[in-house]
Amino acid sequence: MKETDAIIERISAINSTHQHLELAVDESLKSIKVGQFLMVRVGDRWDPFLRSVWYPVDIMRDGKLVIERPLTETYDVGQTVSAIGPAGDHFKFRKGIRHVLLIAYDCPPTPLIMVMPWLIRNNIAVTLVLIGSAVNYEIHHLPPEVEVIEGDDELNWPNQVVTVGESDQVFVCAAPDDERYRFSRILAKFRERRNQLPKNYLFGVFQGFACGLGMCDVCAVRSLEGLKLACMKGPAFDLATLHLEVTPAPVAPDEGGDDAA
Repeated sequence: MKETDAIIERISAINSTHQHLELAVDESLKSIKVGQFLMVRVGDRWDPFLRSVWYPVDIMRDGKLVIERPLTETYDVGQTVSAIGPAGDHFKFRKGIRHVLLIAYDCPPTPLIMVMPWLIRNNIAVTLVLIGSAVNYEIHHLPPEVEVIEGDDELNWPNQVVTVGESDQVFVCAAPDDERYRFSRILAKFRERRNQLPKNYLFGVFQGFACGLGMCDVCAVRSLEGLKLACMKGPAFDLATLHLEVTPAPVAPDEGGDDAA
């Protein structure tokens, strides 16, 4: 992992909320694997101080990385960014799998997109479940072979028993503002649906990194084997092996007050 410059060579809107950046990168980044990510600084100023987490969604034949970013962010063709990577470890799949379930919970499925073509090429069925605010993500640019299902805020979706029962592995990404609480809800739901969770079955894909270099310990998670840094040993962890917080982030009180009796 090292710091290199990358050049934005093309920008295209892929739906009403997101854009794809084609990024010409150093040779060291052209071999980035599914699940790994970049820590990126845009511009010369240190504002914001922390780098952004960029997950590639594709690698082009000429080695360019395709990066998905919100349309609310502004970039220019020819712009140079500073990228540190590849960061993290790649996704690990069990042998003989036939069906993989991907879940995006209150966030875009960006960290899960790069794996889709690889699974399809290996004749592995892919189902994507969008939960909570993730249902607002427009999917027409995704591979047509991917089955897409919409769920609700209570983590329910159509034919859930069948979907969970047929999946050989599951990868979940969640909004990073409180992803550990969301992961704990997902874990509880799957324990309801399956008598036993196999080892290396249900993975949470973390996105909430600070330095991304293993230096600040902000992303440390407690596991059965002790503390692990999500930016170094992750981003994907077997949720059944983690000690997850189960208390949701506090909600601001209603300033309107109660109705008068």
